[in-house]
Order: sequence, then C-alpha cells, then structure tokens
Amino acid sequence: MSNTGRVDFLYLDEPSMIKAGVKDMHACMDVIEECYHLLGNGDYVMGGKNHDSHGVKIVFPKTSPFPNMPLEGPDRRFMAMVAYVGGRFNVAGEKWYGSNTANKQKNLPRSILMVMLNDADTGAPIALMSGNLISGMRTGAVPGVAARYLARKDAKVCGLIGSGPINRSCFMSIVDALPELEEVKIFDVFPEYAEKMAAWILETYPQIKKAYPVDSTEAAVRDADIVNSATSGKNLPYINGDWIKKGALISLPAGIEMDQDFLLRKDIRKIIDNWGMYEAWSEELPYPWHDSIELVGAYYLDWIKEGAMTRDEITNLGEIVNGKVPGRQSDDEIIIFGQGGLPIYDVAWGKQIYDNAVKMGLGIKLNLWEEADMH
Repeated sequence: MSNTGRVDFLYLDEPSMIKAGVKDMHACMDVIEECYHLLGNGDYVMGGKNHDSHGVKIVFPKTSPFPNMPLEGPDRRFMAMVAYVGGRFNVAGEKWYGSNTANKQKNLPRSILMVMLNDADTGAPIALMSGNLISGMRTGAVPGVAARYLARKDAKVCGLIGSGPINRSCFMSIVDALPELEEVKIFDVFPEYAEKMAAWILETYPQIKKAYPVDSTEAAVRDADIVNSATSGKNLPYINGDWIKKGALISLPAGIEMDQDFLLRKDIRKIIDNWGMYEAWSEELPYPWHDSIELVGAYYLDWIKEGAMTRDEITNLGEIVNGKVPGRQSDDEIIIFGQGGLPIYDVAWGKQIYDNAVKMGLGIKLNLWEEADMH
C-alpha cells in the first residue's frame, strides 16, 4: 500500500508457501515461541469481549426447510479465527476455513483454509495465502515448544496416539526439541496407519532407533517420557493416570478423556496454552463445557465452576516462556499440557512466511484498487 491511495496485496499459493519455508518446523517453533512471549506479556488481541476468543463458528442445522442449505455432518462447519499479533509482527489477520469429512470423497482435504493478513492501522489487505500448511505446521509446533520447557531433557521414549497429519507434524517438533529421543510407540485405531507413520519416522529421522505400532492407548502411554495425543473422530482416546510414567509430559492438542481424581491431584502440573481462551469459551458455550469442547482445559472449566479446583492451579505456558513461572521443577514431575489452537499462531507464522516470500520475490501481486471510490 502506498500513500497514493493505491492498495495492492500479495497472493501466495501453496507451492509459493512451500518455497517460502512454511514446512520449516524449526523456524515455525521459533515463531510460536515468540507468540508465547507475546501472550505472556499481553501484546496481542483476539476476538470476543475478553480479547481471547478462539473464533466464530458456523455449524449447520440438522434439518432445514431451505433446499440449498448444508446440513449438519461430521466436522462440517465454517470458522473465522481473528487476531492482532504485536511485537515484530505488528499485523492483524484471520484464518478462515470450511470443514467437511465428506470432502475425502471428492479427493479434497477435510478442511480447506485461507489466511488473510491486514495492515493493523488501516485494515488494508497485505496478503491472501493458502492456509492448510500454515495451520498444520503451527499446530504441530506447539508440542515441541512445550517440550523445550516442560519435557525432561533426557527424554528417550515418545508415545503417539493417532497417526494422522496433525500428529505427524507434532512429532516433527517433538523430535526437534528432544535430540536424545530414540524410541517411538504409535497407537491408531487403524493399525495400517500406525505402520505407515512408523516407517516414515524411521526413514526421516535416522537418530530414532525404534518406531513401531502398539495395540492400545495404554501401550503407547506406559514408559513414555512424552506422549502426544492428536486424534479425530467420534470416540475420544482415554488415558488412565496410572499408565503415566513419573516425569512424563502429556501433550494434548486434541480431545481427550481422563479421570478427575488423577487430574485433580496437587502433584500433577496443569499447563495450558492460554487460559483466557477457555474463559471465552465458558461465556460462548453452555455448561458442562467438556461436552462440547472435549479438550482437557474444558475439564478445568467444569471443575472450577463445580468448586473442585481453583484457577491458581493452572499455569499459562506464556508465563513459563517469559520466566515468570518455572517450567519443569523436577525429573519426577508429571505435566499435563492442554492446547486449544490460537489464531495468533496462524497470523504470526503467516506473517513470517509472507516476509520470506517478499524477500524471495514469490507470489502474485494483486490490485484491490488504483484509487478508492469515496463516493
């Protein structure tokens, strides 16, 4: 944008995004770590009246008198996730997506995403870009950033629950953060998918000595130094606290079932990505919140309302990244890290890729107008 009133913006398709580094997990982790610095200092704004909303979602009705209206179905929704990110990013933006499990029958991914960046002062568009890889990488980067602060440095065994693309990107960050990792156990309700992921891990990461499928969630969790659960589907995975090894980090970027008695233990450390987002959900959705949100943080919302626990038992990761609260405090400490997905991740990682693309001369410059029609 220039001071002549002309507005141009950059369009970046997926091949351009890849050339600009969107699949660079280490760089993505560094950007997400920056996001936690900004979260911890309050230099961000998301939607909603508390400035911490996950986003606005359209869920279709089960029936409709209108013949063209889509109907409710598995993962069928539209969503806008908006944010301003401060610091060196200083940009506003949104991730916008539609999702429908039936897309697979059309040879399309379940979710189709776009990211828009805007000048934080004028609102003028800066970039419109393919968002699927931004979203997958930023989701995957979070467990690795957490591992930098919360996992045992000598962690050797990783348990994975689910072997879809999200857990694949999560593992990319975990193995980056934990260089002594050498064994990976994978459980999936479809064993052939777990076998494929094990083969990919062994081929991609020569430092991993063993990667193999296991036949239960319990087998994936027992004796693991770090566990990451990322599944989709009607049935949530269940983790029994008795299976968890002393000193383990349990990373939960997706829906989960766990026992209240275990999670309420005072020696179980409860870390969350951004508690303000859960408070926003508590205003936007009906209680009990775990029925609709399914994340471990929604359990905490329910139990705080019921008087079973208090807010001061929960720590934001940003407080740890900024040194306001200590991270791992002992080799035996069990840490549960709950994640819900923040739009600031998409905007910050999108801005980094946009900056890379500009330096590399990538993308297609589009004109919005030569001069705005003010009449």
